[in-house]
Amino acid sequence: MADADRDAAADSIAVAAEAVSDELRRAGQTVSGTGKEILETTAQMATDPALVGPAQAKVRDEGLAPARAVWEAASDVAATFASIGGYLAGRVRDVEDVRDRIIAELTGAGMPGVPLRAEPFVLLADDLAPADTALLDPEHVRAILTRGGGPTSHTAILARSLGIPAVVALGRAAQVLRDGVDVLVDGTSGVVVVDPDAAGRASVRPRRAARPFDGVGRTSDGHRVELLANVGDAATARDAAAAGAEGVGLFRTEFAFANAEVEPSLEAQVAAYLPVFASFAGRKVVIRTLDAGADKPLPFLTGESEANPALGVRGLRTSWEHPDVLDRQLAAIAAAAGRAEADVWVMAPMVATVEETDAFVAACARHGLERAGVMVEIPAAALLAGPILARASFASLGTNDLVQYTMAADRMLGDVARLTTAWQPAVLRLVEATCLGGAQQARPVGVCGEAAADPALACVLLGLGASSLSMGSRALGDVAAALARTSLDECRRLARIATDAESAEAARALVLAEVDWADELG
Repeated sequence: MADADRDAAADSIAVAAEAVSDELRRAGQTVSGTGKEILETTAQMATDPALVGPAQAKVRDEGLAPARAVWEAASDVAATFASIGGYLAGRVRDVEDVRDRIIAELTGAGMPGVPLRAEPFVLLADDLAPADTALLDPEHVRAILTRGGGPTSHTAILARSLGIPAVVALGRAAQVLRDGVDVLVDGTSGVVVVDPDAAGRASVRPRRAARPFDGVGRTSDGHRVELLANVGDAATARDAAAAGAEGVGLFRTEFAFANAEVEPSLEAQVAAYLPVFASFAGRKVVIRTLDAGADKPLPFLTGESEANPALGVRGLRTSWEHPDVLDRQLAAIAAAAGRAEADVWVMAPMVATVEETDAFVAACARHGLERAGVMVEIPAAALLAGPILARASFASLGTNDLVQYTMAADRMLGDVARLTTAWQPAVLRLVEATCLGGAQQARPVGVCGEAAADPALACVLLGLGASSLSMGSRALGDVAAALARTSLDECRRLARIATDAESAEAARALVLAEVDWADELG
């Protein structure tokens, strides 16, 4: 192949990658919330120089065809992610999805994705790319089954936000499933019944719309519980406000940075925060500083690949080498808070020590941010909750990572999915320890991880001492309904049952056996 031909072939890769990225961004404009965030992140991956550059080099230096070059370059990236492990290993499917899309664009083949069928169906896959999951139509895709993934994978989280029952990490059990067979899927219990009998079919409940929420969380005896929403941008904030959320328990600011090659200016950051604050004028908005690193690398902030990024420089730890980035973000938050009427609280992710807490609280104070808190995601922080909350104004439990670090189980790895549930008694005891530390200091402790969206687990968390629960807005109604039918003393009794259990399965089963709403909400 002549040099000119090789240059043209290499250039075609960049053109195809840009086309794929543009298509994903356009798709992102048709959805909101987590789906929009995922599509935008995948769009960025399509044009990542770490993928496109090596593919072009394989064309110019080795004379490979563009499609083959993309395949090999993507395979190298995927192998690197898999060897690093942790959350990056969970992004291998994203790399493969982008690879297939670019190759389809280069060859004129059909774009990969979920197949179209005339009738509603249950979707079975090894795993789903987040970009595919985000665009699923709940009226057509009645349930999702995957061989891989985990309960806190993108597939599982997006399915919950869409109201689609999902059972992930089926592994070898999926071998009995085949096209055309009827299956009964219980996304709550994780049970899949192949070719159900008449009794099983009669037990099926039609999928319903999200249960309405009146905007006031309370137990049956009137104990107030703040029911808040997790949001990532202005669109999800508007959705949460419309759903009746009492405020925001987790504003993930990293999604405002997701497509940035350089640090966004202070003005750009203010513009990203203001609409979220505006949606909750007069109400609490807990904004988390950048949770960069591991699965969310940022070119201007995170460094080279680490042997185990989940245990590396992520969250607040990025400020050790880049204190100026944190300082500018706090300045932007303070500026936006000054122009809005929301009650803005600020918290740092991945706090492990009292010293880190002191430093973060002092940094917030320099910008006039009085409500400075921490996320409790690391067992060390849970065990030191008393002294940490002697400094911080509040704590919020990030149960997804707390489970991962407590159980030494990658939350994206299907092989250990049975371990990655917040029903684990060891995890619940750390939640209790954190809440006790908060009570000692008269500081509120909330929950903003996926655990708060489980109605039965929400009652247990309240019984352990949580003062607020934050979740995807679709879960608000169900959690509110469960709390409204359970007294505070009953929540405390359920919490004792769960923490005294010897396994996650036993904890869940024992709690559900004690409530009269399990079949409806559990």
